[in-house]
Amino acid sequence: MTATADLRAAGVSAGTSAGASAALTCAHCGLEAAPGDARTLDGETYCCAGCETAASIIRQSGLGGFYALPDRITNRVAVSGRSFAEFDHEAFQAAHVSRRADGLSEIALYLEGVHCASCVWLVERMPMAVAGAIQAELDVTRALARLTWDPQVTTLSALARTLDQLGYRPHPYRGRRADEARRAEERTMLTRIGVAGAIAMNVMAISLALYSGLFGGMEREFERYFRWISLVLVIPAVVWPGRIFFTSAWQALKARGLHMDVPIALALGAGVVQGSINTVRDSGPIYFDAVSTLILLLLVGRYLQNSAQRTAADAAALLGALAPATARVIDAVTGAVNEIPTEAVVPGMELEVRAGDTLAADGVVMRGDSAVDLALLTGESRPVSVRAGDAVYAGTVNLSSALRVRVEQAGADSRLGRLLRDVEQGARERAPVVLFADRMAGWFIAVVLALAGTTVALWWSRDSAAAVNNAIALLVVTCPCALAMATPLAFTVAIGRAAGRGILIKGGHALESLTGRGTLFVDKTGTVTEGRLALEEWDGDDAVRPLVLAAERHSRHPVAAAFASAWAETAAPDADEVRETLGAGVEARVGGHLVRIGRPSWVIGHAVPDESVRTTVLVEVDGAVVARAGFGDPLRPEAKAAVTALQAAGWQVRILSGDATAVVDHVAGTLGLDPRECEGGATPERKREAVLAARARGPVVMVGDGVNDAAAISAATVGIAVRGGAEASMAAADVYLARGGIGALRDLLDGAHRTTHVIRRNMAIALGYNAIAVSLAMLGLLDPIVAAILMPVSSVTAIVGAWRSRTFSRSAA
Repeated sequence: MTATADLRAAGVSAGTSAGASAALTCAHCGLEAAPGDARTLDGETYCCAGCETAASIIRQSGLGGFYALPDRITNRVAVSGRSFAEFDHEAFQAAHVSRRADGLSEIALYLEGVHCASCVWLVERMPMAVAGAIQAELDVTRALARLTWDPQVTTLSALARTLDQLGYRPHPYRGRRADEARRAEERTMLTRIGVAGAIAMNVMAISLALYSGLFGGMEREFERYFRWISLVLVIPAVVWPGRIFFTSAWQALKARGLHMDVPIALALGAGVVQGSINTVRDSGPIYFDAVSTLILLLLVGRYLQNSAQRTAADAAALLGALAPATARVIDAVTGAVNEIPTEAVVPGMELEVRAGDTLAADGVVMRGDSAVDLALLTGESRPVSVRAGDAVYAGTVNLSSALRVRVEQAGADSRLGRLLRDVEQGARERAPVVLFADRMAGWFIAVVLALAGTTVALWWSRDSAAAVNNAIALLVVTCPCALAMATPLAFTVAIGRAAGRGILIKGGHALESLTGRGTLFVDKTGTVTEGRLALEEWDGDDAVRPLVLAAERHSRHPVAAAFASAWAETAAPDADEVRETLGAGVEARVGGHLVRIGRPSWVIGHAVPDESVRTTVLVEVDGAVVARAGFGDPLRPEAKAAVTALQAAGWQVRILSGDATAVVDHVAGTLGLDPRECEGGATPERKREAVLAARARGPVVMVGDGVNDAAAISAATVGIAVRGGAEASMAAADVYLARGGIGALRDLLDGAHRTTHVIRRNMAIALGYNAIAVSLAMLGLLDPIVAAILMPVSSVTAIVGAWRSRTFSRSAA
């Protein structure tokens, strides 16, 4: 290449350092600041305008303590520059804003960029930065912020702009009404628990006095008084907090079925009735302490189980938030452009979609040429060119130039809307995992009821009072509290310990499902690969490298980042007249040379035949092509070992990706997988179909990180999202791996097996205890008072067994 010699003669080489500067670190995000882009404010250096703006707001509002927080995770702040004026639109506020009686307004917003506890600290102190903002609460697990403000002092758009400038781009939460209903239901359940707890503590205190009187003696009037007070206290506990068990049991009996609430209701009812009779007769046990305690324990267990069942609502609402809040509609008569809420867009309308805008509906391009980011729907990171006559979809981003689009499908009928329904349906219709306790529930209950009836029949002819007492003792001592608690307790402890390993599990059903064997699908980008471009091939002289870095350091494109990462030790001169063509390349004048770097079709006017799976970039200097670069998405270091371990555990590992088939085949071969059993070019709909087809043959695990994986993750037996993925995939998933890649999957599978072992062990102990207790009750050797005392023993055993279990190691991975 003669141009290379000219470059060497001009003194431009890998060792040249003309104009080069030492690496700078951003005071806000901690990332490297390119010398050409670095900004200085109050003696601090920032990598971009976004970080500078965020830092300025933070420090001027007296929130500088943010930078002293431990374990702070911060990314570069990408400010959208939007005015968020649509948030002040009447139709928008009618759909999303709640008006309080005191004149204040409230709204729930999804925030992009929420990572850790430091985000909670900053967002909840936002009112210090905006006059009129009253309160901000952030649920970091759902990235859901609840804002309260005074509309007479500030506007919702001002709050949204501040959040955007801090790095948390807001989106309207479209599940507000359902969320309010769920919060009301949770408040009711917590109130029930509070009432049951207060009653149980008082009844237990009275019972302690009565039990003490058995040994030390008690005057009859005091004993009678305590018995009646216990009766007065326990009746409200049964009538209101405990009513849900009687209602559930009655519905089961009407449906001719049996479940755990049937013997619970019988035991509660028998205890209250017989205790009331004995209170009136002033003799015999009263059981009220056991009844009130049982109601409290079961309500707490039910609350813990219900709190994990939010997958469908959260996933669907977050995915819906990916659509824009407004659309720019072109008036068919005047040609004027008006902004209206997305909910008002209907087929037949024509939309103006500017560069950088997200499409509000499915449609056909009527005018304009541009590039569209389809990563939401396909997982393909490379933009796709569109022109008049091409179809475009809601939720995708227009990258380069304005488009005029005729709406074909909108709202729930759009492709994004159908994807949202798939996520909802997958979470709602996921086949319930039949736990060991549930499988035994039917016959256990039938056997207990049969044994209670047999006890009455055997003892009735001898002593009717003893027959009733023995039957009540049997029902109380065999109450399936331990069976009902063993599974959720073991799962709760295991989930807590898994969190310490960076494995966040939403519910116990995922752990049980992972103990089997089946098909395990993994997405490629960001899951088995690092999800970033890296320079994998360079065909050119090293003398060209400084020129490339000089031109590319002014760009935020992934190719520019890949060059900078690969040649971190190479110094670069200054560049002038830098111009970047979106989706094509960059050109600049460096040391008197015109340098152009980009796609072959842009650099030389036509595509270059290339059978490799890499992305090809050409480098042209003064009109001559002097180098060729190949970029790819590198495999994660632990990927091959993780896949081998999963196969050894009995799982059939498959790649299911939206990337090109040739790329997927190459990665599959590198990982030791059969390319014929892997699939590339899969749309979200196709991914979901593949998961559902595999589920017909057995358990299916889907591991992914993108929005385009959300429907498949929701449809799988167990859905797993990995760190760095989109919020929608995390919301739809059952498990979230805080460590990137699939290396933590082995820890997850091992922990699931150990948790299931703990559950089965606790079940065996509970059944053994019940077998012994039943035998004693039927033989008349178990007094009802002793039965009431022994009843919590099996529950305590389940608690201790779950707590002391070693399901997930506490050590770091």
